[in-house]
Amino acid sequence: MIAIAKSLRGASSLSALCLLAALLLAAPVGQAQNEVRDTLFREADAARAAADAQNAELLAPRSYSRGAAEYADAEESLTRGRNIESVRRNAAEAATHFEAAAETARLANMALAQVMKSRQDAANARAPDLAPEIWSEAQRKFGDAIRLLERGDLKGSKRRDVEATGLYRDAELVAIKAQYLSETRRLLADADRARVGRYAPISLEKAKQLLADAERELNENRYDTDLPRSLARQANYEVKHAIYLSEVIRRVRDRDMTTEELILSWEAPLTEIAAAADVLPDMQNGPDELADNLVSFIDDALKENQRLTQESEQDRVQLADLEEELRVLDQQLGGATEERAALVQRLEAQNRVREQFAQVEKMFTDDEARVFRQGDTIILRLVGLSFPSGAAQLQPQNFDLLAKVEKAIDVFPQSELVIEGHTDAYGGDDSNQRLSQERAESVQQYMINAMRIPTYRLIATGYGETRPVASNETASGRAKNRRIDIVIKPNLDG
Repeated sequence: MIAIAKSLRGASSLSALCLLAALLLAAPVGQAQNEVRDTLFREADAARAAADAQNAELLAPRSYSRGAAEYADAEESLTRGRNIESVRRNAAEAATHFEAAAETARLANMALAQVMKSRQDAANARAPDLAPEIWSEAQRKFGDAIRLLERGDLKGSKRRDVEATGLYRDAELVAIKAQYLSETRRLLADADRARVGRYAPISLEKAKQLLADAERELNENRYDTDLPRSLARQANYEVKHAIYLSEVIRRVRDRDMTTEELILSWEAPLTEIAAAADVLPDMQNGPDELADNLVSFIDDALKENQRLTQESEQDRVQLADLEEELRVLDQQLGGATEERAALVQRLEAQNRVREQFAQVEKMFTDDEARVFRQGDTIILRLVGLSFPSGAAQLQPQNFDLLAKVEKAIDVFPQSELVIEGHTDAYGGDDSNQRLSQERAESVQQYMINAMRIPTYRLIATGYGETRPVASNETASGRAKNRRIDIVIKPNLDG
């Protein structure tokens, strides 16, 4: 049966009919029909699969549609039991058109690579939904470029290619702006209708400027959305704040609230916070002194919490290690004295690290460095060390702080030192990584040249924006994330 089916491919029309009759007599009807179809459509199916792999339905629509039409005619003829030669002819024509479509699509994939990438980028940004008019025009130009290429008009195709690419990029940018800026624009429109600018012009103008800054950032680099997203959030906050302020100011203007009542209502939350912190709520000369006292209270509480957390973790780890080692030692009959002595030596080294940590902690003020421990590792977070924007060169004003760092390092002789560079989330990932590495290496080079620390003790590593210690959504948080950490790993064997 299989041999009969194969012979159909090379048989004449009369022979094919005879062979088909033999096949139908030799096998069940359904099986015979499948055998005939597989034989007649094998080349057409393979050609169609190759065309589909090249996305020919999009990139060679004329040839592909002709192939699809011939293929459909062949299937209909076979289903209706028409002349087998007609089926075979239609299938062969379909294969020819699909092969031509695959070749045209292959060329199109190379010639139209740029516009296809722009098209995909725009689609990823939801341009069909968020910028439908520009997207439709880009689609029309793209279709023209394909048709001209299929006809062999390379010059005309290239012209439409360039036009479509520009339109897709425009649609992508409009869509990105719609995603990030539409809420801000809506809020500003609401504020304008409510005449907020008459009562809170400063906050409203700040919101408008933040929106303009976000739009400028997207125009300059549409793929780095961290900064424009943050600017848009700040703009949303400012416009909502302006709406709130305008409502309050209206109430004061309309005599629904006196100015004194307004001030007292704003002082009330500070009084409650002061009570919770057990701080005297003294606002006889305004809230500034109380605010400073509350900030100091919070800073002290954070430091104490950090210290207690570190001590708790250190005690937990050390206790677990001791229990395990003592259990093992108690099971041993020989060598216990020597191993116990080694254990005691290591405990003494850990106690020495604690004392050294306390010594180093006192060397720095809060605006110079934060000192904390992770196990036996000491970390100097140099909050007072700053670099010019986008630069990695140390400034003379940093040298006094680095002199204190040198004294702190001297407390831990033979220690391994890791200089870690970190940035905030603004800017591209690659540029932030590169900048953090360059800053870490700048500090490393200073330690080699000025502190005379051997190179083998130093490792410089840039982490870019990947290890934030605070929110990147606030200016103070971003300032904390732009930092150099000196990690000191003491030598416990020394």
